[in-house]
Amino acid sequence: MKTKSPSSFPLDEETIVAIITPPGEGGISALRLCGGQSPFILTKHFRTAKGEESKEFQPFLMRFGHFIDKQSNEIDEILAVYMPRGHSYTGHEQVEIFCHGGNQAAQKILNSLIESGARAAEPGEFTKLAFLSGRIDLSKAEAVAELISSSTEKSYEVAKEHLLGGYSGAIESLRQKLIELIAEVEASIDFPEEEISPDDKKQLLNTLASIESQINQLISSYKGGRIINEGYKVAICGRPNAGKSSLFNLILRQQRALVTPTPGTTRDYLSEWIDLGGYAVNLIDTAGLRTGGGAIEKAGQSLARKIMKQSDLILWMIDLSQKNWQKLLELDLKSEFHKNVLLVGNKIDRAKQKKSARNEITKRTVLPISCVTRAGIEKLKKQFLDRISQSMPDLTSGQVVTSARHLQKLKSSMKCLKTAEIKLNKNASPELTAFDLRQAAEALSEITGRIYNDDILGQIFSKFCIGK
Repeated sequence: MKTKSPSSFPLDEETIVAIITPPGEGGISALRLCGGQSPFILTKHFRTAKGEESKEFQPFLMRFGHFIDKQSNEIDEILAVYMPRGHSYTGHEQVEIFCHGGNQAAQKILNSLIESGARAAEPGEFTKLAFLSGRIDLSKAEAVAELISSSTEKSYEVAKEHLLGGYSGAIESLRQKLIELIAEVEASIDFPEEEISPDDKKQLLNTLASIESQINQLISSYKGGRIINEGYKVAICGRPNAGKSSLFNLILRQQRALVTPTPGTTRDYLSEWIDLGGYAVNLIDTAGLRTGGGAIEKAGQSLARKIMKQSDLILWMIDLSQKNWQKLLELDLKSEFHKNVLLVGNKIDRAKQKKSARNEITKRTVLPISCVTRAGIEKLKKQFLDRISQSMPDLTSGQVVTSARHLQKLKSSMKCLKTAEIKLNKNASPELTAFDLRQAAEALSEITGRIYNDDILGQIFSKFCIGK
């Protein structure tokens, strides 16, 4: 483990390059060239619209010209801009080149830049340089990856707030409070005659309790943050022929699952992602649960029960057209796993004695729907969207934990704070209390990257795409 301030990082003069736009057809492709040699490499290949060489580039001035390879072949018309050290995405000297879209022109330009001394960038290397140069902290660097991978409005919202610094600002504020607390405790080490008075001790404990409360709020936000990051898992379960696959198709608005009157049609499970109210929802159609069936059907049922245990919400389908659906439901509620279940009564259009059936539904809080007439479908969507929203923290605050790594560091910090609190209450040696407080502060520092190790950096930036 090593600790460095951003200003202490030497700027590596090695020049790296990558295509920073996704592959495929498009209007424009872009390349990024970063490092001390980037402006000089650019001048080797840039010709003005009149075919003249350009000895230097004025910072931030976008110039139009042609890209020429080493054999003086014109590759493409380009726009190019130079950014000086300290004023670019990476914090290093940087050049960005924009050519026509498609794979060929950009790839030929990339090959020419590598031939001229640049090295192909590794995944996440540009953002890693931005962190090492002190332009962004580690939590903001991770937010870049979150922003790129965000597929829904809510995931974008959280990633954007993280990138703007609200989250890292909250972590840094807590760290600063801990440093002030450590200074107060250590004062009694340097000046033994100044023992911690009862009033000072009370104030220290109050400050400690306030820090613990704020860290607890961050830890609690991970429940919603995990859903934002990984998606909300909804399993459609129930007995065979209850309409699970029909509901699956209706919510997806496509005929994804095979629907037949024959019970036990679904042997495996089907999984699809949908955007529901800005949240990523993983909707899973499972095999019908019943006694009996062949080996393949039993394997599907075993898998269905496993999925139920891993789901955030279970939509338990009930066939209201069956006379004994109430008794079957009682058996299911006793035998099947129900952590967070929403009871859905299908085939209300075919239910006999509709009035008494509706009375039973009200008693059991069963939501009546019809996959044929689509009655109740929108209400069902609203109900399980409400379930998701209830578990969400304030997403606009920026103080939402979405990373398992951050959660682990917050829990580690909390554990050290609890130990320090016990020692403070027992009037233990100030050195011991200060040690635990320093450990708590260091755990927070690992979130923002004030303290880091190379293995952690490798894990984080390896998840980025090449060009970022």
